[in-house]
Amino acid sequence: MTKRTPLYDLHIEHNAKMVDFAGWDMPIQYPTGIMAEHHQCRQKAAIFDVSHMGQVVLTGEDVGAKLETLCPQAYATLKEGKARYGFFTNEQGGIMDDLIVSNAGDHFFVVVNAALRDQDIPHMRDNLDGVSVTEIHDHALIALQGPASEAVLSAFLPEAADLKFMETLQASIDGVPCRISRLGYTGEDGYEISIPETEAIRLTKLLLEHEDCALAGLGARDSLRLEAGLCLYGNDIDQGTTPIEASLGWAIQKRRKEGGGFPGAAVVQKQLAEGAARKLVGIRPKGRAPARAGVEVQASDGTKIGSITSGCFGPTADGPVAMGYVDAAHAAPGTPVNLLVRGKVNLAEITTLPFVAQNYKR
Repeated sequence: MTKRTPLYDLHIEHNAKMVDFAGWDMPIQYPTGIMAEHHQCRQKAAIFDVSHMGQVVLTGEDVGAKLETLCPQAYATLKEGKARYGFFTNEQGGIMDDLIVSNAGDHFFVVVNAALRDQDIPHMRDNLDGVSVTEIHDHALIALQGPASEAVLSAFLPEAADLKFMETLQASIDGVPCRISRLGYTGEDGYEISIPETEAIRLTKLLLEHEDCALAGLGARDSLRLEAGLCLYGNDIDQGTTPIEASLGWAIQKRRKEGGGFPGAAVVQKQLAEGAARKLVGIRPKGRAPARAGVEVQASDGTKIGSITSGCFGPTADGPVAMGYVDAAHAAPGTPVNLLVRGKVNLAEITTLPFVAQNYKR
């Protein structure tokens, strides 16, 4: 049986089309449709229910330093009030999951992917000695995203305007204590807000009263993140993908690149020094037809050089967009490639990511 988030009744009230996503009953779209919801987020503000994600509190001594034994990120030096993107790696240098880690002062707050909480939480409990690992089950999580998100939230929480990208604070919204972090998964400015479940619908409705704010579902979330060049775990990154192959070397700080000390460090350091055999790239199909995950990527002579991991029509990019892995020798932007779609060859070109400029407030 699928699980329901604290916002389930709100989705039904707004006539959402619900789907099973990672074992959760989630809104894929509302009556306005994915295209309208996508533009709503790019132009104004949209609220996404992301309560299916795992919210975890870590308490104890030297939590950040201990996390560094599982992640390539510099969490020991993460300052209070700051958040950092990262990932767990395995002994082969593969990405076990990607996550957001925040230093909340008296604890670390970690958000993990919905489908991998049953892997990640035991992984932390088994390997973080002296650290209490507690999953929060009584909070919703919403993502308020888009250029108008600051105006929407600061009407109820003026301090929200002072936060910069990847900063976090604990504050009250209309009398309700919440964790507010300025980040998100659309490429737009915005916030993720952890709300006690008993107040989740009321506060979400409060934000929706703003004329520039509307609900959006998982369909728009996917097209938004793909245009922004952001990886989806299970599609673009997985246990068999290293951070260097996935073009995520930027998420490993210099001290950690040089010092290692995380699972698979030798593999990652070797690829940093010598380059990886394959690379995640942006791909722009010619014409208007999107190329989906699994489509074979060929060199101009018909040789297979990789495959697409995510693809859709990009409403803001006004054309099909995709990302996937290709042999490093063919990864340069501007390289012409063929896409084998249902037995037919479609022309495409390797391009840089993102397809749409990211608009974070730094």
